[in-house]
Amino acid sequence: MSTDALTDPARPAPATAAPAAPAIRERSATPRLRGLLWLSLRQNRLLLWLLVALTVLTSANLIWVHVASQHIVGVLRRTGCYTSNSDACWTVLAPINEPYFWFTSVLQPVVTAVPLLIGVFIGAPLLAQEHERGTIRLIRAQSVSPVRWLAARLAVPGLAVLALTGVLASLMTWVWWNDLIKGPASFDPPFQFFTYPALGLAPIAWSLFTLALGVLVGQVVRRTLPAMFLTAALVAITHGLMRWARPSFHSTVDAVVPLGAMQPNNAWLVDVKTVFPDGRRISTESCFDPHSCDGAVNTWLSYHPAGHLVPIQLVESGILLALTAGALLAVFRLIRR
Repeated sequence: MSTDALTDPARPAPATAAPAAPAIRERSATPRLRGLLWLSLRQNRLLLWLLVALTVLTSANLIWVHVASQHIVGVLRRTGCYTSNSDACWTVLAPINEPYFWFTSVLQPVVTAVPLLIGVFIGAPLLAQEHERGTIRLIRAQSVSPVRWLAARLAVPGLAVLALTGVLASLMTWVWWNDLIKGPASFDPPFQFFTYPALGLAPIAWSLFTLALGVLVGQVVRRTLPAMFLTAALVAITHGLMRWARPSFHSTVDAVVPLGAMQPNNAWLVDVKTVFPDGRRISTESCFDPHSCDGAVNTWLSYHPAGHLVPIQLVESGILLALTAGALLAVFRLIRR
């Protein structure tokens, strides 16, 4: 009987132990990428809050510029001063200078500087700090591959930068198009130094490029401060080269206008020459010499009209995105080793 008493309870034991195995397998089958993304979010939480604060603050300023401009435009239309140049109308028009000044002299430089700040303060330290602290060696001891770890490490800041620049670029272009170009007494050509990089696709493409460039420099240099300085220098050099090559991204428009005539509105003058009756052209700078341009009748202009902004930015964005892809490919090849 003692034997029966011992063996009877032992028989259901395998049946009770069997369901435990699927539970263990179910817990281990949880996608590891979710854990990596959670870790990346924790590591970048301060960065995310700063980007959110920058987006909210800049967006609020842009909305204020739009609301203030629309209010003044409404006053101008009600008083009949929208198209008038009388002294009384200039008094009514004066308040619009404040939002216009804030947009062109503060917000545009801030948005123009965003890609540089992203490359220096987000891209460069991303992997350089891991090398300095020695924590990058831990990925070799983990079950996650280095490529998968790097993909998760880049996903959060990359998506955050894409969202930030997308919002800023959309709002900047909207305010510029509705309130600056179409507004009264406004002059902000799209190809000016601070205007062009703050509109359209430029902030997005430049930010993604500087982020990838900073990550690559950090992986190669492996020291945070040198990587930040080198990234800033490379971004400045790339910006200079791109600005030098930008006029060739689209064919220019050639026109002959009477001598002394005004240039096309909101256009980017690439070349200007003085034309003589025999068809000879000389540089306008030569006309500063006395009597060197006597008898000239026309001016030859080579320029990009405002309508060339989109095609030029498409070409430039394509080049920057190709460079971004090349930089990321190089980083993944280096981290795999």
